[in-house]
Amino acid sequence: MEDLDAFDALLSDKIRKSPADYLPLFETAAAEVLVSLRSKVAGETGEMEEPVTGDVQIFLSSKENCVSMRSIGAEYMSKLVKIAGIAIAASRVKAKATYVTLMCKNCKNIRTVPCRPGLGGAIVPRSCDHVAQPGEDECPLDPWIAIPDKSKYVDLQTLKLQENPEDVPTGELPRNMLLSVDRHLVQTIVPGTRLTVMGIYSVYQASAAQKGAVGVKQPYIRVVGLEQTRETNSSGPSTFTLDEELEFKEFAQRPDAYAKICSMIAPSIYGHADVKKAMACLLFGGSKKKLPDGVRLRGDIHVLLLGDPSTAKSQFLKFVEKTAPVAVYTSGKGSSAAGLTASVIRDSSSREFYLEGGAMVLADGGVVCIDEFDKMRPEDRVAIHEAMEQQTISIAKAGITTVLNSRTSVLAAANPTSGRYDDLKTAQDNIDLQTTILSRFDLIFIVKDIRMYDQDKRIASHIIKVHASGATASKSADAAEGENWLKRYIEYCRVSCQPRLSEKAAEMLQNKYVEIRQKMRQQAYENTKTSAIPITVRQLEAIIRLSESLAKMRLTSVATQEHVEEAFRLFNVSTMDAARSGINEHLNLTPEIANEIKKAETQIKRRMGIGSHMSERRLIDELSRMGMNDSIVRRALLIMHQRDEIEYKRERHVIVRKA
Repeated sequence: MEDLDAFDALLSDKIRKSPADYLPLFETAAAEVLVSLRSKVAGETGEMEEPVTGDVQIFLSSKENCVSMRSIGAEYMSKLVKIAGIAIAASRVKAKATYVTLMCKNCKNIRTVPCRPGLGGAIVPRSCDHVAQPGEDECPLDPWIAIPDKSKYVDLQTLKLQENPEDVPTGELPRNMLLSVDRHLVQTIVPGTRLTVMGIYSVYQASAAQKGAVGVKQPYIRVVGLEQTRETNSSGPSTFTLDEELEFKEFAQRPDAYAKICSMIAPSIYGHADVKKAMACLLFGGSKKKLPDGVRLRGDIHVLLLGDPSTAKSQFLKFVEKTAPVAVYTSGKGSSAAGLTASVIRDSSSREFYLEGGAMVLADGGVVCIDEFDKMRPEDRVAIHEAMEQQTISIAKAGITTVLNSRTSVLAAANPTSGRYDDLKTAQDNIDLQTTILSRFDLIFIVKDIRMYDQDKRIASHIIKVHASGATASKSADAAEGENWLKRYIEYCRVSCQPRLSEKAAEMLQNKYVEIRQKMRQQAYENTKTSAIPITVRQLEAIIRLSESLAKMRLTSVATQEHVEEAFRLFNVSTMDAARSGINEHLNLTPEIANEIKKAETQIKRRMGIGSHMSERRLIDELSRMGMNDSIVRRALLIMHQRDEIEYKRERHVIVRKA
C-alpha cells in the first residue's frame, strides 16, 4: 500500500475506503499486463494464440500498525483493515460459486447471476425475464433452478483468528474473528500460526434460524493479503537491521557475554544463579536435527522447577513468558488434556468437525509455561508426553486423523507432595511425578527455602530495594529496554545459528555420561531402591542440547569442551542433585542421632503390634510426651517405611505395621 501511496494517493485512498469495488479492476488490469508480457504460443492448429494466464489474484500488504480486534466497529464496514492474531482453527476447503447458472423451469431460459465474494450469496431474481409469445404460458414467480455443472467456482476456506495473548486486557477473554480466504490463499495456514491479515470488514447472515432479525448480521473479514509473523521461521525474510546485526555480533564476541545474558534474566529475583542460567539455555534452545531416515531430534530444552512456596518459581515463569518470542502461560489445575493439546469442535452452521489447537500448538516455536504442574490430573499430564519428546500431537477423533506440530520448550513449576520439600523424606516421597514425565525434562531444579540469617537478611534487603525503586519510571523504562533487547537477541541467535558438537567435546561428553551411569548403578546397588529421577539416554541428549544453547549465546557454530563442561555442571547441580536428594537408610548419621532413632523404633514397635494401625499424629504425640523429638520419630517412621516394616494409608494419615 505504501508503493500505491507514492504512485497515486487518491487511488490508494479509494482502495482503502471501497476495496470491494476496486480490487476486481486491479486484478483485471494485472491479468492484461501479464498477457502483454508473455509471448504468444503456437496453438493446436499451428496459429499463434494468446497465452493462458490462469487465475490472477492481487495480495495487499502494508507496514501500517494493526487495528485492535476490540476496536473494530461499524465505522470500518466495507473498508480495508489490518489485524494480527493467532489462527486457532481452519475449516475444510469448500467450493464457492462466483457465477451461478440458473434455468427457468417453465421456458428453459438460461441466465447467469454473479455471486457476492466472500461468504455472500447470489441475488436471484423473483421472475423470469423471458417475454411470453402468443399462446405460451407466462412463467410463474420464482421459476429458477440452479445448474451446478455450468456454474463457476473458486476454492474457499474459513479460518478463526484469536487475539494475541499479549494483547488481551487483564481479566478479559480473548476475542475471535472469522476470516474467509479464497483461491491462492487456501490451505496456506495451519492452526497455531501467528498472522498479520489485510482484509475487507464485511457481514453475512449467520443462520436461517434468526429470520426475524433481518438487520442483525455477523461480522467477518474477507482476506486480501496475509503474512505469517513467525519469528522462529528461519526460512522467512530477516527482520533485523544491519546495525542490530553488527551490535549482536559485537556483543557475542565479548568474553562476559554469557554472564551478561544471565544477569539480564529476571533481575528482580535475588540469587538462584544456576536457575537463571538454565532459563537462558531454555530461551536460546539447542539445534534441531533431521536424520537421513526422516527422524527429527528436538532442540528445545525442558526445565522443571520443584520446591518450596515463595521461592520465585512463578516469577521465573512470568519472566520467560514476557521474554520468549512466542509464549503461552497456563496453570496446571485449570488445564485439561484437550486445552493443552488440541480439541475437535463441531461447527454450528455447517455441522462439520474441525480442529482447534491448544496451548502446546499455539506456542509452536516458543515456550509453554505450566504453573502448578503437580496439581494436574495424571490423565491430563500424560497428554503432553508426545508433545514433549516427539514434538508433535497426534489426533484421532471424530473422523479426523492428523498430526499437529508442537515444537515448544516446556517450563514447569511444581510443589512437593507435602507442600514443602522435606529432607527427612526420600526423593520418591517428595517428587510425586511419574518417571516417564521426569525423564523428559532436561533440567530438574529442587528450589529450597533455606533458613540462614545472612541469606535472609540479603534477600530482605533486595526485596525492599525492588519495592522502593518500583516507583521510579526511569529504572523501569531501562529494565523494559533491556528486556526488549534480550528478546531481539534471542530471536537473532535462534534464527541465525545452529551449532554442532566438536569431536573433542563429543568424546568428553561420552566419557562423562558413562561415568554418571556408573555412579547411578552403584547407588542403586547400595540403596536397593531405584532413583526417583532416572538417568537415561535422554539425559545425554539433554547435555548435548545445553552445550549447543551455550554455544548459540556466543553465536559460534561449534560447541566446544568449555561449553560441555558448563552444561555438565548445570546438569550436575540440577538433575543429579535432585536424584541424590532426600534421606536414605545408609545416610551418615551421628552416633547420638542413630541411637535416638533406634529407641524411637523400639517404642513404635511396642505400641503397635503386627497388623495393627494407628494415626500418625496420635503416635507422634504419645512419643513426644515421653520426651522424644518429633523429627526423630518422623525419621524413624520413614526408615521403617523404607525397610517395608510399616505402610502409610489414607493419604499418609494412618500407619499400618507390616513386620
